Amino acid sequence: MTFRTPGRARFITVACGLVLGLVLCMWAVDGCLAQHAGAAPVTTAQSAPPPCAGNADPKLAVLQSCAPNQGDTAWMLTSVALVLMMTLPGLGLFYGGMVRKKNVGDTVMTSFAIACLVSILWLVCTYSLAFRAGTAFIGGLDRALLQGIVSDVAKGIGNPNPLAPTIPETVYICFQLTFAIITPALIAGAFAERMNFSAMLWFIGLWALLVYSPIAHWVWGPDGFLSSGNPNAWRKVLDFAGGTVVHINSGVAGLMACIMLGPRKDTGPGHNMVLTFIGASLLWVGWFGFNAGSAVSAGMQAGMAMLVTHIATAAAGFVWMLVEWTMRGKPTVIGICTGAVAGLVAITPASGFVGPMGAACIGAAAGIVCYWGCTGLKHMLGYDDALDAFGVHALGGIAGALLTGVFAVEAYGGMPGLIEGNAVQVVNQLMGVVIVLTYDAIVSLIILKIVDVFIGLRISDDVEQEGLDLAVHGEAVH
Repeated sequence: MTFRTPGRARFITVACGLVLGLVLCMWAVDGCLAQHAGAAPVTTAQSAPPPCAGNADPKLAVLQSCAPNQGDTAWMLTSVALVLMMTLPGLGLFYGGMVRKKNVGDTVMTSFAIACLVSILWLVCTYSLAFRAGTAFIGGLDRALLQGIVSDVAKGIGNPNPLAPTIPETVYICFQLTFAIITPALIAGAFAERMNFSAMLWFIGLWALLVYSPIAHWVWGPDGFLSSGNPNAWRKVLDFAGGTVVHINSGVAGLMACIMLGPRKDTGPGHNMVLTFIGASLLWVGWFGFNAGSAVSAGMQAGMAMLVTHIATAAAGFVWMLVEWTMRGKPTVIGICTGAVAGLVAITPASGFVGPMGAACIGAAAGIVCYWGCTGLKHMLGYDDALDAFGVHALGGIAGALLTGVFAVEAYGGMPGLIEGNAVQVVNQLMGVVIVLTYDAIVSLIILKIVDVFIGLRISDDVEQEGLDLAVHGEAVH
């Protein structure tokens, strides 16, 4: 089947009509469903902590001698494995198939090394800084070196993190660790094929400490100033599973790395689209743990999050394919895989707050916006985002975060959006995007500059020509 290539004006008209039609359908269907469901928020396992003794510090919500819910714990253990699979091997294969053969080893090595480095830093202090009570801007150090965790197996009780009262804190630590691993690993797509490996390790380590930890605390911490769960928050930003914390954060840092490094000396097509297909498929499956696992329980909200994740992904991949087919005359494997990932990114902040039709709208919008970001915007501004970390993750994350404020349904997630008359939520989402983007861009540039001065960010021209696999790692794919 072939299409006659239409003019750009006609394409833009069709695309806008598609999105508008989906928005109108969402407005009617989800509004009707919300009326039938009632205006009261859904009660989830998270809102009803288990019976606990010694709840003596309401300010810090200390929970002691709690018996974890076995169903929630089993689901969260599964989610930990699914989300770790997204990086190892999912992201490694997804990125590895899109680089040239001489750099595939360095690409997969980067994902693996980041997983190890971030896990060590998580033990030392980054979990405590991100997810323990402290100030509105950064957490405390009461869990530095993961000290003070109570897990009495003989009695079946422990002291959970108040953010996840029905599961052991050890499981919550592992779950959030997998997010902390994949976020900096996503950045590597922007600087692929040209960053010094030792400089990469220093940059990622400092970035995890100085950027990821505070932003995660702002949005998800018990007393973060952007946290929707903090009654004293300055702005209640809805980010169910990481639109701002993970995707905008990593995409903007990737763009800063592109700017600092400059473009590659030579480029070429990816060496193995099948690896990219396998990696994208693993990401799709693993994302169910990413989004549905963020309910931190095995309840109704997790089920809805899983459903909308799949719908948005399918919509984004299909719309990207149609757009690419229309604009370039051929639908590609790399294209539909990238479109699916764009949908996964965009639905991430919304997954616990929107319904199925809202998810379809968000996915369709992501397919269009991210296609433009990976083609038109990149060429317009002239930066070399090797594997489109900014075009997919930052732009997809921004689109998803803003549309969360539009399509949020109170009956599904406890917070109404624009379609239910709460226009303020769109403003809150916009403020969250601007704050995270600004802080991330400034601090990432400072870290990159410091690393460049002391170590040197970029490999030499000779190494780039030879390929990082042999020159840096002494091995190659044959």
